[in-house]
Amino acid sequence: MSEPDSHADDDADAGGLRTPIVAVLGHVDHGKTSLLDKIRGSAVTAGESGAITQHIGSTAVPLDVISSMAGDLVDPTDFDLPGLLFIDTPGHHSFSTLRSRGGALADIAILVVDVNDGFQPQTMEAIDILKRTQTPFIVAANKIDTVPGWNPNEGEPVRVSKEKQSDRVQGDLDEKLYEIIGQLSDNGFSADMYWRVQDFQNNIGVVPVSAETGEGVPDLLTVMMGLSQRYLKEEMSIDVGGPGVGTVLEVTDARGFGTTVDAVVYDGTISEDDEIVVGGLDGPIVTEVRALLKPQPLAEIRTEKQFERVESVAAADGVKIAAPDLDDAMAGAPVRVVRDRDVDEVILEVEEELAGFEVSTAEEGVVIKADTLGSLEALSGTLEEHEIPVMRAEVGDVAPRDVRVAETAGEPINRAVLAFGVDTLDDAERLADQEDVEIFADDVIYQLIESYEDHVEAIETAQQDQILDNITRPARFQILQDHTFRQSDPAVVGVEILAGRIKRNSNVALFDGDEPERVGHLKSIQDEGEDVDEANRGDRVAVSIDGPTVGRQIEEGDELWTELPEKHAKILEQELKEDITGDEREALNQYLEKQRNRDPFWGK
Repeated sequence: MSEPDSHADDDADAGGLRTPIVAVLGHVDHGKTSLLDKIRGSAVTAGESGAITQHIGSTAVPLDVISSMAGDLVDPTDFDLPGLLFIDTPGHHSFSTLRSRGGALADIAILVVDVNDGFQPQTMEAIDILKRTQTPFIVAANKIDTVPGWNPNEGEPVRVSKEKQSDRVQGDLDEKLYEIIGQLSDNGFSADMYWRVQDFQNNIGVVPVSAETGEGVPDLLTVMMGLSQRYLKEEMSIDVGGPGVGTVLEVTDARGFGTTVDAVVYDGTISEDDEIVVGGLDGPIVTEVRALLKPQPLAEIRTEKQFERVESVAAADGVKIAAPDLDDAMAGAPVRVVRDRDVDEVILEVEEELAGFEVSTAEEGVVIKADTLGSLEALSGTLEEHEIPVMRAEVGDVAPRDVRVAETAGEPINRAVLAFGVDTLDDAERLADQEDVEIFADDVIYQLIESYEDHVEAIETAQQDQILDNITRPARFQILQDHTFRQSDPAVVGVEILAGRIKRNSNVALFDGDEPERVGHLKSIQDEGEDVDEANRGDRVAVSIDGPTVGRQIEEGDELWTELPEKHAKILEQELKEDITGDEREALNQYLEKQRNRDPFWGK
């Protein structure tokens, strides 16, 4: 391991303007990672390999690199911001929900949309998050090189490259782009091609790009710099020498250092030996920085294991912090340097920030787990919209104790764990099978909720079926003329079902005016000599009825009814009306009408 650098990384200039933090969001497969790789790669091919710095969980692209990539589009003297810092965590779906001081961790975002696919579930999810956190964004309409007939012009500004295409290709691309603009409009955003947008605060700029050929990447960087300079400059001024403030991206193990946190510092400076307070699963953790680690220059963050030590890091920058007692640190939680303040005051700040993550819980509900505090909040917010109650909400993988909590739920539909962007430990999986707890896991909130709702629907259908099986169903049937096969003990007669369905082992009633009178018990049903359990509307069957004698209590031509207990009639009318057939509803309504002529409150 190399010795600590003697100089602090100086991303913030002396004037104290920090690099804006950029998040890249979008649906899986729409090219978020390839776009970041292209930005990194283009900077290297522009002969700037020394200037672009790979940070922990992020990539810094300095202004001079942007201006050499963007060519005539950027005049570096127009800008005093130092460049752009792209957040690039391995769990890239989640950084959209990372937070800082109650807002989004990112100052600005790029929403990547495939021109061929348009809006997909994760695109909608990203838009929800951008709305909720009020993060300004632009749309990168990716994969323009896949428009049939497109002639690529490596790395060129998109307007120049577009002009070189045939009219047909330009027309096809415009059609796809206007579809995306229409979808943005459906979601409440006014949008247009970025070169037509005058006011970026009220309109979303759409930048056509290709992560494959680099076309449009110069425009993308130019628009991002322009927006940041124009609208974010005030927010970018920081106290360079002040105590560092940041957000945990990930909690990881680093060989030789134990548990470390990958963090983005967005204010002040953090140095070796600083006392820090980090948000943990069971409250704030107070510890001391043993080492600050950065990847070797230009090393690919997700595969590179070799780090070099630095003495201090100034905002905005990504860094790996090695310190004792970080096992319970939480992704998405705050990191604050104590420096010359009272440690209790800093603990209070961290507690307040943690309390700002609003997840309301109920006494009865599902258990939810997510990879960061921000995504826990996003999941919880979406569940609230779907009126799904939450009993316990935590950051981290699904462990046996989560299954134990879910198991205590009173309602079968709540015996569930919804896991967003996290793994399920093997012993939790085993316990869930054993205790009949369902675990749903997904990296897309919409799909996660959809799977759970399908499960709830299946349970509710099964419950309804069970109730229906145990409830007396309504039926009206008539004794046919000349169809008395036996007068009594039991009476056996031929009947036609006029509405609903008759079942064996049900009581039979005859209305005398509006007064129902039980006349017997329907024991068996025969259809063409075969015993059957039930008969439906239109069927003509022979039935045996215990109790009456034909010619006394019942006559040929009489209209008989299945006798409905009042409680059953109430359940059928109030809860199961949609689950019974139309002619059963008809029989039920007629039965209720007769009963309510006698007693208006019957079955209510």
